[in-house]
Amino acid sequence: HSATHLLHWSLRKHLGTHVRQQGSLVEPGRLRFDFSHHGPIEPAVLDSIEREVYEQVLENFPVETREMPYPDALKLGAMAFFSEKYGDVVRMVSVGAEDAPAISMELCGGTHVRQTGDIGAAVIVGEGAVSAGVRRIEVLTGRGALAHMQEQSRQLSDVAKIVNAQSGD
Repeated sequence: HSATHLLHWSLRKHLGTHVRQQGSLVEPGRLRFDFSHHGPIEPAVLDSIEREVYEQVLENFPVETREMPYPDALKLGAMAFFSEKYGDVVRMVSVGAEDAPAISMELCGGTHVRQTGDIGAAVIVGEGAVSAGVRRIEVLTGRGALAHMQEQSRQLSDVAKIVNAQSGD
């Protein structure tokens, strides 16, 4: 679930603070993230978001979880999206360098890595509309991302062979 936090942070940075999580699915090797936004994301912006998430993975930042009273977490700047689900004590997940402000700080009960490098890789494979004002991004992580990149490379190589063979006729 740590990759969703990085994705959410980058989406808000590139698209604006109106971006808010509307739902997510996290499975081994992939994630789906639904968020509020008014329209499609330009391919260049999507590339920047993907690059930035991947850079945070490579930084191998610590991912820290702490339990604390709900008001204290909000005072620290934690983002809370489903206020009706929170009790008096909440679990705050922060991502970032130990000697700098967190790049992401959210209330979350999900399973997280100890360091962002444990994610391995993060590759955006889809972006589209779910409903009016809600977009979805699909991301492959870890071994799923590696398998996807290898398949893309193989397909590109196959196309290059076909094009080269046809231009030689």
